[in-house]
Amino acid sequence: MRPYRIEIPQADLDDLHRRLADTRWPSELPGVGWSRGVPLAYLKELTEYWRTRYDWRAAEAHLNTFPQFITEIDGADVHFLHVRSPEPDALPLILTHGWPGSIVEFLDSIGPLTDPRAHGGDPAQAFHLVVPSIPGHGFSGPTRQTGWDVPRVARAWAELMARLGYSSYAAQGGDWGSFISLELGRIDPEHVVGVHVNLLLTPPSGDPAELEGLDAGDLDRLGRLANYHQDLSGYAKVQATRPQTVSYGLSDSPTGQLAWIIEKFQEWTEAVDAPEDAIDRDRLLTNVMLYWLTGTAASSAHLYYESNAYLGQWFMPGARPVVEVPIGVAACRPDVTPPVRKFAERDLPTITHWSEIDRGSHFFPMEQPTLFVEEVRRFFSSLRPAVV
Repeated sequence: MRPYRIEIPQADLDDLHRRLADTRWPSELPGVGWSRGVPLAYLKELTEYWRTRYDWRAAEAHLNTFPQFITEIDGADVHFLHVRSPEPDALPLILTHGWPGSIVEFLDSIGPLTDPRAHGGDPAQAFHLVVPSIPGHGFSGPTRQTGWDVPRVARAWAELMARLGYSSYAAQGGDWGSFISLELGRIDPEHVVGVHVNLLLTPPSGDPAELEGLDAGDLDRLGRLANYHQDLSGYAKVQATRPQTVSYGLSDSPTGQLAWIIEKFQEWTEAVDAPEDAIDRDRLLTNVMLYWLTGTAASSAHLYYESNAYLGQWFMPGARPVVEVPIGVAACRPDVTPPVRKFAERDLPTITHWSEIDRGSHFFPMEQPTLFVEEVRRFFSSLRPAVV
C-alpha cells in the first residue's frame, strides 16, 4: 500500500475549461422540460458555472484532508480513504458507493462516524472507515482487464480488509455498493459482522397470490419499480450492452459526461426543479470531476456489462445469493425503487433491521447525511458485541 495524494495537473483543468467553452450544443423541442432528458437551458447554465465558478482546487484540498492510499489487488489499482477513529474500540466499516456516485457520497458522514465524540454522539458508536473507489471508478480506474463484476469487487474488498488487519468488520452500501456489500457478507461471513444497505431490489415472483395482502404503499413501490424499468433504465441497458460505444462521447465531451450523470441526480433524488434542490451544486460537480479527470466513463460503465448476469439473479426470486450474516435495510420511501419488506424477507431471511425513511432517496448519504449516520449507528450498535 502506498499513500496517495490527489494532484491534478493544471493542464488538465485548462483542457476541461476549453472543452466546456467549445461545447457544441444540440437543438431542443419546446416545452418538454426534463421529460426527454436534461433541459438545454439548465445544462448551459450549469456548464458555465462549472467553467467559471466551480473551484476544483478547493474540492481537491478537501479530499486530501482524508488519509488515502492505493494498493493493487487482483491486477487492479484500488484507491481508498482510510480514516481511523480516535476511539480504540471502533468497529471497522467499509462503505461502498455506486454509479454515478463516488467516494464523494460519504464525505459529510466521515467525521460523525469516525469521531462521534466530537460531533455530539456516543463514542461507543465509533467506526474505523475504509471508503474505496470501485475498480474502474475514480482513482481506482481505469481497469485493465475484463471480468470486474460484483463478486470480483467483493473478493477484492475482502482482501483489502484483510490487508488492513481487520479480523471483524461491517459493510454498508447503496446502488452498486448494496450488491457488493451483500456479496461481501456472503463470501466472507467469518469476518463480516453485518451488512447495511440503502438499496434493495424486491421484484414480485410472478405468483398472483403473492400480491394478496399488500397495502397501497407496497403496490405503489411495485409500480415505481415497473416505471423504472420502463422509463428510467435506458442508461443501464446501454451500459450493460454497449459500454464502449457510449464511452467515446462521454470521454471526449465534459458536457456530455455532466449530462449523463446529472440526469440521475434529478430523477433519483427528491429534487423538484433541479438536482441542486437535493444536493449542493459544488458537491455534484466534484462527483462528476472524479469521472472526468480520471477518464473512467468507459471502465465504470463496464461494471454493468460484467455484472449483467449477476444482477439478473436479483430479479429472479429464489435465485438470489444466500447471505447468512445479519442485514439491515434503510428503505427510503422517496427512492426510485423503494423495497417491499414482504418480498425482501422472502429471499433474505437474515434481515434483522428495517427502517422506513421519509427523507432522502437513492443518494441517501449525500442527501441526508445526518439521517444516514443515525441509521448506520442504529443498526450496527446491536452487532458490536460480536466484534473481536
